[in-house]
Amino acid sequence: MSNQKFKLQAQYKPAGDQPKAIEQLVAGLKKGYENQTLLGVTGSGKTFTMANVIEQIQKPTLVIAHNKTLAAQLAQEYKEFFPDNAVHYFVSYYDYYQPEAYIPVTDTYIEKEAMINEEIDRLRHASTQALLTRKDVIIVASVSCIYGLGSPAEYEKVNLKIAVGMEISRAEMIRKFINIHFERNNTDLKPGEFRAVGNSLEIMPVNEKLIYRITFAENKIGDIVKMDGVTRRIVSDEKTFFLFPAKHFITNEEEKKLAIKSIKSELEAQLKLLKKEGKLLEAERLKRRTTYDLSLIKEVGYCNGIENYSRHFSGKGAGEPPDSLLSYFGPDFLTIIDESHVTIPQLNGMYAGDASRKKNLIDHGFRLPSSRDNRPLKFPEFVERVNQVIYTSATPSDYELEKSAQVVEQVIRPTGLIDPEVEIRGIIEQGSYKGQVFDFIAETEKVIKGGGRVIATTLTKKMAEDLSEYLKAKSIKAEYLHSDIKTIDRIQILTDFRKGKFDCIVGVNLLREGLDLPEVEFIGILDADKEGFLRSDTSLIQIIGRAARNVKGKVVLYADHITGSITRAINETNRRREVQVTYNKKHNITPKTIIKNIRDIMEDLKSPHDKAVMEVLKIDQEIMGKNPKKLIKQKEIQLNAAVKILDFETAAIIRDELIAIKKALSKKS
Repeated sequence: MSNQKFKLQAQYKPAGDQPKAIEQLVAGLKKGYENQTLLGVTGSGKTFTMANVIEQIQKPTLVIAHNKTLAAQLAQEYKEFFPDNAVHYFVSYYDYYQPEAYIPVTDTYIEKEAMINEEIDRLRHASTQALLTRKDVIIVASVSCIYGLGSPAEYEKVNLKIAVGMEISRAEMIRKFINIHFERNNTDLKPGEFRAVGNSLEIMPVNEKLIYRITFAENKIGDIVKMDGVTRRIVSDEKTFFLFPAKHFITNEEEKKLAIKSIKSELEAQLKLLKKEGKLLEAERLKRRTTYDLSLIKEVGYCNGIENYSRHFSGKGAGEPPDSLLSYFGPDFLTIIDESHVTIPQLNGMYAGDASRKKNLIDHGFRLPSSRDNRPLKFPEFVERVNQVIYTSATPSDYELEKSAQVVEQVIRPTGLIDPEVEIRGIIEQGSYKGQVFDFIAETEKVIKGGGRVIATTLTKKMAEDLSEYLKAKSIKAEYLHSDIKTIDRIQILTDFRKGKFDCIVGVNLLREGLDLPEVEFIGILDADKEGFLRSDTSLIQIIGRAARNVKGKVVLYADHITGSITRAINETNRRREVQVTYNKKHNITPKTIIKNIRDIMEDLKSPHDKAVMEVLKIDQEIMGKNPKKLIKQKEIQLNAAVKILDFETAAIIRDELIAIKKALSKKS
């Protein structure tokens, strides 16, 4: 196992209260604190702080984010901080996934339907192999990391050590490849495939796009050459290399026989139970399906939905938690839960939704009771399997705060920007005060006159649409934004907003997190006293944070009575402002509005397939006519380069170009 150290590389050093936060968190880890929280405001550089902690603590690290997009962004950032270390991306490998389900009310059975992304599957294998072969590993994962995965012990046990001088025949090596689920292919290789070429075998490991060519001489391995998978350029001569299985779920022949026997035994018991309950249709359905699955498993070692029998293959007892990505980490690793106020509830809720769906399938004879053990970890099981945890959030929830041995604050931004001023004004018209809408319009007109932008948040989609129409009638250029608007259209609206094509966005919940709009000077939170999810202290603080990118930032809460959430949100904002102002005075810092280039995001995202065709016709037409295979190779090299640096947006565009080229070629032929 490689003992290379984490080495952070950055063009800047910790600033503001980052040094103190790093020192406190590292000290807490060394004292053995199991849980700590980094309360870091938006724009304070929480990821950079955590990178410094990782460098100092030198432990394998799992970073969990609440969605794939955020995980990809974090993976890119950590890759930039640690270019010489192993930073990997582990998310669900499905581009599309419809789980198997049964709806009793309508007697509707829904077959499992899934589309696996081969590139993400490769990255998942790269993650697990890195964990088993080196210590300087950072895995950035979505919450899918708590779902069942094959046993690391079995996965590691059957990996092949292939070395020059090894006594083995070409035919025997082929059998070994097939035993660890590699597939034979006589054309271009993909990860998880091999081919025979004369007295050589060429194989592409599932975790990388490199080919190892193994040449045999008199039932011995004569030499091993590593080549680029696309150009076939020789990268290096190798004396030895390790080949891991092409699938995470590995079972030897003896275990397969025991599993089949165990499945048959469970089937008999369940059939007796269903018949005793008078469920004859369900019993017949279960018998027919399970018998068919068993015949496939016996003959080819696989069946559709084989994961539902995973408990039998793993040898685990009923109800015992499955292996997951966490099982691949050693006994001592660090876990960072990003945006913990969102991620923790997700981790906590995964099991219940899965269990309800499985219960229907079992009760109605579609699955054996053991299928419920193909599941995500329960939250207490997750907690048992992580060691030291650092939660990061601008608004940590009660769970993190109660669990943490210490809460470390990071409220100073390197830019010197402070949290915005917050005021409370009434909703209902009283005397000369015309109510929340008219007051909001008056404030909006002032801000627009000075060249700024405005955000309004409402409680419902209908209110957002009605208010935007009313604002337009008052000659204010406004647009509404909510979940019914397609992603591409939302991006276009935000780009136009920043460019000044309109001055006000009216939204519901989408404006709480993740928006970076430095032009916003004023935010009006309508009906702020309607206590609930959209007006909780966490939501209010997140909304208020959207105005923290501009020195003129100001927020008005429209409320006729002060709720507990309003009180807590304002008190916390004022407390942070006081800390920030004091720091700026002490260090003679003048806050400056963030200047951020306005890039037309739509140019990258609008109709990727059409754009790919246009690019091919415009730029690559000459090569396309003379040597289309050369063009495909070039695009594959570009695709691999983009994936290597975790630039998935560029990779997706290049992939679409490749699809367009191949489609054009197939039409010609």
